Amino acid sequence: MILGRYIPGDSPIHRLDPRTKLLGCFYYIGIVFLANNWITYALMFALTLGLLPLAHVRLGFFLRGVRAIIYLILFTVLLQLFFTTGGHVWWQWGWLTVTSKGVVNAVYILCRLVLIIFASTLLTLTTQPLGLADAVESILKPLKPLHVPVTELALMLSIALRFVPTLMDQTTKTMNAQRARGVDFGSGGPIKQLKAIVPLFIPLFVSAFSMADDLATAMEARGFRGGDGRTRYRALAYHRGDAVAVVLLVVLTVVLIVLRTH
Repeated sequence: MILGRYIPGDSPIHRLDPRTKLLGCFYYIGIVFLANNWITYALMFALTLGLLPLAHVRLGFFLRGVRAIIYLILFTVLLQLFFTTGGHVWWQWGWLTVTSKGVVNAVYILCRLVLIIFASTLLTLTTQPLGLADAVESILKPLKPLHVPVTELALMLSIALRFVPTLMDQTTKTMNAQRARGVDFGSGGPIKQLKAIVPLFIPLFVSAFSMADDLATAMEARGFRGGDGRTRYRALAYHRGDAVAVVLLVVLTVVLIVLRTH
């Protein structure tokens, strides 16, 4: 799983302000739902894939990230395929029905999920976890007078993003260790494979709690007491590239609205 990983670099996407990338990612996910025909989805894919060379990230790297959650994507697509009614009926067996509208909706849902995964993955690949935490804290700063724990929320996000790939790596190591002892995770039906995964939970929970305890001890040893009175080593600042990114998103929104099928 590549979601949550950061690849150091000096690309134009890396140099964008973390606040621009974070807000732009949420905005992009929102306007994905404006696309409702083949032209608009082709435009969204062209823009998204065009950002990969700017970020110096290979397409195959992204596809490996999609492969990690392929079963969740297929499950969502199949729900749309079999439970959406309308249009010409192409196939029917009992309560399962495949219609022309169901096929179109399934393809659209697949496109939306892939675009959302690509956008969120590009955000984490090109933004340091500390940068994301600073961005969240800066965006939520107006809520501080309402006693919202802005600093703690930003810290939780940073730690979560940091330890997602670490836990996935630990899962791989545990599975390899159990394979060496004769456990087979790939044979048999779905029920048997799920039963084979159950023994992974205990060592993973123990490892996760151990890492959390070590992290808490390290933070206490370094005198962490929240955000009160703290200064920033890296100050956030907007640049020309951020303005270009905002203009690009606005233009994309206008084009999607114009090309949208009513």
